[in-house]
Amino acid sequence: MRYDVAVVGSGFSAIAVTIHLLRMLPASASIAIVGDDPGFGRGTAYRTEFYIHRLNVAAGRMSVYPDAPDDFVEWLEQNGRQTSPDGFGTRGDYGLYLRDRLATLLRDRDRRAGVDFLRAKAASCVHCGEAGLVFHLDNGAKLSARNVVLCLGIGNADLPVERGKVDPSVERCIVRNPWRLNWLSKVGQGDKICILGSGLTMLDQVLALRVHGHRGPIRVLSRRGLLPHMHARAGERAPEVRPEFPPSREISALLAGFRRQVRAGADWRGLMDGLRPMTQRLWQELSKGQRARFLRHGLPWWNIHRHRIAPEVFSKVNSLRKDGVVTVHAGFLQAIGEGAHGASVTYIERRSRRHITFQTDWIVNCTGMERAGVAHSPLLRKMQRQGLITEDELGLGLSVDRNARVLDLNEVPRRGLYAVGALTAGQFWEITAVPDIRVQARAVAGDIASRMQ
Repeated sequence: MRYDVAVVGSGFSAIAVTIHLLRMLPASASIAIVGDDPGFGRGTAYRTEFYIHRLNVAAGRMSVYPDAPDDFVEWLEQNGRQTSPDGFGTRGDYGLYLRDRLATLLRDRDRRAGVDFLRAKAASCVHCGEAGLVFHLDNGAKLSARNVVLCLGIGNADLPVERGKVDPSVERCIVRNPWRLNWLSKVGQGDKICILGSGLTMLDQVLALRVHGHRGPIRVLSRRGLLPHMHARAGERAPEVRPEFPPSREISALLAGFRRQVRAGADWRGLMDGLRPMTQRLWQELSKGQRARFLRHGLPWWNIHRHRIAPEVFSKVNSLRKDGVVTVHAGFLQAIGEGAHGASVTYIERRSRRHITFQTDWIVNCTGMERAGVAHSPLLRKMQRQGLITEDELGLGLSVDRNARVLDLNEVPRRGLYAVGALTAGQFWEITAVPDIRVQARAVAGDIASRMQ
């Protein structure tokens, strides 16, 4: 099987690249989509059917087309959904929107490139040359493509404790991947729940539990006990504030400057919004040491201020906290053992350094997604051993240039090989949200299209 372009992956990055390729490539071109996820393009985030699972970016900024910013809002209106650009649609609706936009392009058979959806995984790259790349698929087939776009997603992070500290007898109580929602049907109404992690995934699972009728206590344990902040309510959004950068690019100097602006009256949300278009450039100006320092010390606070949640989600979870249903603990998980009726959880409290143990019926891993490095992908590990790709210096993903072209062992761009989305965080940092990925996807599709003319 020979193609002009192969898109390897099944999540949002893959569907965004595919949509823009279909808009830019000539009808004579051929595209292969390689992935084994039947919900192509929706991935974990946008496959959910729960209406309570909301986007954490306003609808007016979620169009898959950078040049048509109102496209998602218009789709919502056409389908009888919420229409305010400042509102927060459901993630399920966004998945349907993506599927609809792709289907619209696919129906135009006479003017679009040919597309084959290959339900398989790319197992290894067996050749890379001027004519393109050749992959073995896990279904036994071989695929050749002049251009390849790696859109491999990131997996669920492991439990934040050494494997030897988890009693095998309590595995039945542990939900390692909460997005496999069949676990909810096994939860009793009054069961005690321990959720590891206090970010966006935790919020989703708390709300899903309530919808399923769970009314028992929920303990949330994370290293710092920080929860995402709330977006401003509709009509209360502050205008963007342009950040004032100090001459130094030291993380402490940057943070001190931002704090001065807020103390002087700037709205912190407006400041974060003003910083957003500059984040990629700022990240690229930082040295390796400054980036590493940010990841060690600043990342948790960046996450709760940058990745905010819809006001209605915040209100629901805040009410549960006030009622004592949800309690948040800051500490370090030490061990998971067998309890009287379920499991016992032991952690070190962050402030007091005391060892605390409590009993629970369920332990739900909501520590988020692992970094998009090479380690989680057998394909990428093999390609790294062949010298076709290199991992970026901080382990955030692949080494790519500013055009998202993958760099080889000698830091030379590999002709016809690109990466999109979380795999490129080492170069761009701000590249996990729709507004950023859609721009990158369009640029990569445009680069491929220009090379085929």
